[in-house]
Amino acid sequence: MDPRQTSVLYANSGRLPFASRLSWRARIRVYGLFMTVCVPEPHESILDVGVTSDTRFGESNFLERLYPYKDRITCVGTEDGSHLEREYPGLRFVGEAPGGRLPFADAQFRIAFSNAVIEHVGSRDRQRAFVAEMLRVAERVFIVTPNRWFPFELHTGLPLLHYLPATAFRSILRQTRYRFWAEEANLNLLTKEDVRRLFPSDVQPRLVLTGVGLERIRSNVAAYAVSRGRSS
Repeated sequence: MDPRQTSVLYANSGRLPFASRLSWRARIRVYGLFMTVCVPEPHESILDVGVTSDTRFGESNFLERLYPYKDRITCVGTEDGSHLEREYPGLRFVGEAPGGRLPFADAQFRIAFSNAVIEHVGSRDRQRAFVAEMLRVAERVFIVTPNRWFPFELHTGLPLLHYLPATAFRSILRQTRYRFWAEEANLNLLTKEDVRRLFPSDVQPRLVLTGVGLERIRSNVAAYAVSRGRSS
């Protein structure tokens, strides 16, 4: 029996040809941006919010794979990420309930990192609460999500359909094998401006398009911010 695991998110995806290779390329760029804007020091604590159980695809849990100081990483997720503790000694995994409060104290971490998670937490209000929790537990946050204006929807692999109003997009998906992604609780795409509006008015994020694609329609939106009352 193959001991490897596939996350439900991968299992319900319609992967493009060479999707894993493209995803890895995008995530290498995300990691490079993270290191550039956050400039983490070897002693600083990092929280990775939303690790996956997936062990089949090389791009999964890429922060844990690439970051050199793995003993400074705590990762949290609703899926079982305990395999990361075995793979990267010194790293700590903590399970959490979907939609709940993060099980950490205020400002416990220097940096909170999250990639390709916020689009899966549900409504805009839930996404706003997700950002607020990251700002609560860390001095700085770095959040990445697929860019709604990228021509291919990255979960289904379908081109342009996601440009339709959300109600029309979901109605069409319900008639296809991608019906899992028709539910707002499973996929709620964001533009750069949508991401900006998730942050409290007294926190001003820096937003950057990153990943693969042309300069103005890259595959991902990254947001970097310093929590209230803290200097960078």
